[in-house]
Amino acid sequence: MDGILNINKPAGKTSFGVVAIVKRLTGERRAGHAGTLDPDATGILPVCLGKATRIVEFLQDAHKVYRTDIELGITTDSYDGAGKIIARGDVSAIDKPVLEKALEAFRGTIQQTPPMHSALKHEGQPLYTLARAGITVERKNRPVTIHRLELLAWQPPLVTLEIECSKGTYIRSIANDLGEKLGCGAYMKNLIRTAYGNFNIQNSISMQQLEEAVSTGDWEKYLYPIDSVLGNLPSVTVDETGEEAIKVGSPPDIEEKIQETRYNDQTPQPFPPAGYIRAYNKDGLFLAILRYDPDENKWRPKKVFI
Repeated sequence: MDGILNINKPAGKTSFGVVAIVKRLTGERRAGHAGTLDPDATGILPVCLGKATRIVEFLQDAHKVYRTDIELGITTDSYDGAGKIIARGDVSAIDKPVLEKALEAFRGTIQQTPPMHSALKHEGQPLYTLARAGITVERKNRPVTIHRLELLAWQPPLVTLEIECSKGTYIRSIANDLGEKLGCGAYMKNLIRTAYGNFNIQNSISMQQLEEAVSTGDWEKYLYPIDSVLGNLPSVTVDETGEEAIKVGSPPDIEEKIQETRYNDQTPQPFPPAGYIRAYNKDGLFLAILRYDPDENKWRPKKVFI
């Protein structure tokens, strides 16, 4: 069974644990998730089944939207509610204008230090393993992009934000850094991912819904086609000769079809000079992802799905 499930991950389960349950329920041995969520976080967790596991890398760059409650006046060692309280601060002098001004520093491309309680590895070990052992190591700052940050509510000491960001962004680091900027400390009280690429929380399914659908034998209705998440890649239609070439891993002859390439299947565009494109046969069947080879000026099959 090939496709993608838009799972609404419940609190208290790891992303890996959700994948294990999906495997058990569906009987599909090949399964993997995109975009890890912390155990206490909830929301969208795309789970790829069958051949769809091969496009996880293309999901990683998708924009993500989060909604979070940040509590001011408390600092934890993990930057979230699962950690130990290590400091308390006074929030009495903070009002909405002060908060809005502080938030300006978190829009656009910013430098962020990954938290110790994260899955990033240091010399082969996850940082959270070292953190649990009381070991702190130096982490390098790295750039992340905050495409949108909105203050949804301010009910002291709680700040509610909606954040659209690039991959690699740690929302709890934003919470901790906001607390430092305000001088009172802060931690991420809760987190929900409401959008991931073209998936949103409104069309997600709970684990209970999936379990019920499996019991009635119609769970496949929740599967999204593999190419449904690749709309940002240009597409091209190949003829029968091109289809046969793709099947055996050879580059198809598509130079004559340059003007057929489309972004998001809407606006005609010329071929990009490099990158990836989707290939379809004349019946609209998704065949492969092709990658441009500049040395030979050909589009070679990167991942074939037929």
